[in-house]
Amino acid sequence: MIGLVMAGGKGSRMEFLAPEKLLLEYEKPIIFHVIDSLNDSHCFSKVFAATSPNSPDTKRVLEERGIETLDTQGNGYVNDLNFLLQKMDGFVFVVSGDLPLLDEEIIQKLVEFNSESVWTSFLTSKEFLNSLGLKSNLLVKYDSVECAYTGISIINADKIKNLNLVNEDYVILNDKRIAFNLNTNEDFELLNSS
Repeated sequence: MIGLVMAGGKGSRMEFLAPEKLLLEYEKPIIFHVIDSLNDSHCFSKVFAATSPNSPDTKRVLEERGIETLDTQGNGYVNDLNFLLQKMDGFVFVVSGDLPLLDEEIIQKLVEFNSESVWTSFLTSKEFLNSLGLKSNLLVKYDSVECAYTGISIINADKIKNLNLVNEDYVILNDKRIAFNLNTNEDFELLNSS
């Protein structure tokens, strides 16, 4: 299985002076925390970070640290992910680069959910998010439960031809290590207050 960290966004929901979320630190730069957690899980034959023209500083800093990057066109998360999946084989563990509480233990647990499904996305319930003081604008209803995407999926790249035609399976897992996704200044402030 390959680990793929999506790190090519503009960070437009963050209003910090720094141009990218890469520069945000919790215990260390969050993008490094995510990549280190993937490596420390020992679940992946290779770990890559996807970057784009939207995130030149991210690409530079990752490469300075010896992390292999894959270039995308910066045409949005779905388009960039589709572009990369077309070039990959086997199962790919896709994760957002802004999950500050992610650790190797939860990654190992998520990998155990791998099945023969083409696409499995991990969700957390809206109720659980609210209990953490978090909110999401991107919700999906699954098994009569309103849920938010965590930014983590396991995808069989061999079976992906067009993302528009993929049936997505879901797993609801209410765990703050995957629920806490830094999207806004408020999220960052909440992280630092906990």
